[in-house]
Amino acid sequence: MSIFIASDHAGYGLKQVLLKFLKDELLLDVVDLGCNSSRAVDYPDFAKLLVRNVKSDKENRGILLCGTGIGMSITANRTKGIRCALCHNAEYAKLSKEHNNSNVIAIGARFIDEDSAKEIVKAWLDADFTAGRHKKRVDLIDAD
Repeated sequence: MSIFIASDHAGYGLKQVLLKFLKDELLLDVVDLGCNSSRAVDYPDFAKLLVRNVKSDKENRGILLCGTGIGMSITANRTKGIRCALCHNAEYAKLSKEHNNSNVIAIGARFIDEDSAKEIVKAWLDADFTAGRHKKRVDLIDAD
């Protein structure tokens, strides 16, 4: 499994915090796909880059950050096979994996503080898809 992370300019600062958390505290290998500064960029470019990488292996996961998380999540979810959840807290993140088998999460950097963002990411990475009655629903999402 590879973990990819990307942001726009509004999510850049929180992305730097999460990169350090993932690498130094959780001891995970993470691929930073940009952006590389707080200079204005177009978020769809970074969301599309991330989903291409996540789709390369069904075990891969991705974390997207922008001001609200909305634009990134909308862009990511336009790609077949991507199930991106906009997460406001750790419970959303956990349930998005358990019930929806999310392979990408989006976080709104203007609304989520650093500690909450770390909790969201940890809860999501620790969760497993429970399948059962949820598998049929995920299959319906991925159909077409």
